Amino acid sequence: MALSDPQLVVLSAACQRPDANVYPLPLKLPGGAAAKVLASLLKKGLIEEVEAKREDTVWREHRTRGRLTLRATPDAYEVLGIAAADLQRVAKDASAATASTGKNAEAGGPGGKALSPRQTRKKNEAKEKKTLHARADSKQAKLIEMLKRREGATIEEIVTAFDWQAHTVRGAIAGALKRKLGLNVISEKQDGRGRVYRIA
Repeated sequence: MALSDPQLVVLSAACQRPDANVYPLPLKLPGGAAAKVLASLLKKGLIEEVEAKREDTVWREHRTRGRLTLRATPDAYEVLGIAAADLQRVAKDASAATASTGKNAEAGGPGGKALSPRQTRKKNEAKEKKTLHARADSKQAKLIEMLKRREGATIEEIVTAFDWQAHTVRGAIAGALKRKLGLNVISEKQDGRGRVYRIA
């Protein structure tokens, strides 16, 4: 299934989250362009509408279903080349996240007050960043090490190293490394190797 770079970035970010939520979007697009990307992913069955929790960003309001947000579907993991074992881990993390959210809703924020959607979102983003940095043995951390080498790496070399698909590699570089972590990933063509990616 052919996907554009923005679609890959959105899906890659959602599939890295324990709850598989599409929001917050990992890239800045004009409202109309963002809506087109999400509508296309919905049509392909790679994301789905689900009932929004109080802290979730609302995609749209339905007359009978109420407030709806967007979540990656199992097909999204398959398209990105994420193994079944990883999918089970994501599902387990999602269950834990749901249980934790329920406890937090009961306990509330400081002073017993419920956290606002913005506070909850910031708290989740901070936790997500901490998790990413803590997992030094993760594929993302190993990918960063690979790209920090003087010789860099080609898409084919990364595919071989991690058993990923080419579009998964491009999505990880454009989404997780460039937009999410703010790393300066450059590329250049080299004779005999083709296009090589490297963290400057």
